[in-house]
Amino acid sequence: MLTDKQKHIICLLADGEFHSGTELAQALAVSRSAIWKQLASLNVLGLAYTAVSGKGYRLETPLELLSAEAIQQVLTNEAKALLGGLQIFEQIDSTNRYLSEQAQHQAASGLFCLAEQQTAGKGRRGRQWVSPFGCNIYLSLLWRFQHGYAGAAGLSLAVGVAVIDALRELGIDGLGLKWPNDIYYQGKKLGGILIEMSGEADGPCHAVIGLGLNLYLPDSQAEGINQAWTDLSKVLGQRFSKRNLLVGYLIKHLLMLMADFENVGLPKYLPQWRHYDCLLGQAAQVFVGEQVFIGVVQGVDANGLLLFQHTDGKIQAFASGEVSFHGHAS
Repeated sequence: MLTDKQKHIICLLADGEFHSGTELAQALAVSRSAIWKQLASLNVLGLAYTAVSGKGYRLETPLELLSAEAIQQVLTNEAKALLGGLQIFEQIDSTNRYLSEQAQHQAASGLFCLAEQQTAGKGRRGRQWVSPFGCNIYLSLLWRFQHGYAGAAGLSLAVGVAVIDALRELGIDGLGLKWPNDIYYQGKKLGGILIEMSGEADGPCHAVIGLGLNLYLPDSQAEGINQAWTDLSKVLGQRFSKRNLLVGYLIKHLLMLMADFENVGLPKYLPQWRHYDCLLGQAAQVFVGEQVFIGVVQGVDANGLLLFQHTDGKIQAFASGEVSFHGHAS
């Protein structure tokens, strides 16, 4: 966990401007020499800083720290009525794990958890989700269903549509969805969705919906990623600077989706999902356990299953699996 002094120095340097050692020392009530120790601790968080004699210290990249007040200002009254709570952490192991634990303690449906950094965030199949401090969006939502797992069938596809709707509200176009749960831009992964279900198969249950979205991913932090990736700063050609606004839009669209999903289900969202489908017609491989299937993706069926045409012409529907196209697996 971050110390109070770490939190304080990050807040002071978040503007990306120079701050003198004297100013920082006074603000933190420490000696000038102790400032070096605090600054060195930022490297562990992936925050690079510059020191210039006569000017002081500044972060190489400014930060827009998460603000519950700024996020809630974006929400409509309808969304606020559905919001079960908004918890923001500077550092946490996993927003999904936290909400899964809260769900066991009767936490309200509509509870969101956000973090500046995850230390054990995960993607599909237990892969690590790279999570540098203050750069991206690490968000999870707890939602309760009354009629079992069937009420959540196809949810990951519908969540993908809601995420694109939020991004488009910011004027970001050209996005695609990769079955079953990835956000793509021009063949590169921009974000991922991870949904974990728990409870009774035919009765009350809950979903924890996790979203990781790249806003700015330093190359030094991305060295271990073994697939093509991008971030909104690369998409826009400039540093993305509307982090709280985007979080507000995401929360709004996710709440609107979840409010009626158990009643209307996937069919309402399938036309949009198919419009954004970036796998349709692509030559690909599907990996299911140790098996590998080669063919062409033919979209999804009415239940959100992947339709895959094998080399012999037969079409098979997959409920799960990993899809690799142009050498990029998710």
